[in-house]
Amino acid sequence: MRKGKYKIVITRHAFVRAMQRHIHPDFVEDTLQSGKMKKFGKNRVKFEKRFKQFTVICVDEITGNRIKIATIEKRRR
Repeated sequence: MRKGKYKIVITRHAFVRAMQRHIHPDFVEDTLQSGKMKKFGKNRVKFEKRFKQFTVICVDEITGNRIKIATIEKRRR
């Protein structure tokens, strides 16, 4: 998957945590493709997307031309 000039890589840990938190992969993909990208720190990024009943947040790390997803979480509204 790509976002602008970056290639997005989902780690196994992030995928397993998303499944434990009952976040469907379609929500994760939609968040990465059309969510808001907020930079914080030196090389960190958050993707956020609001859905009807919850918000999906993907916390990532930028290395070169690659974005590595560290964890995925869900917040109730």
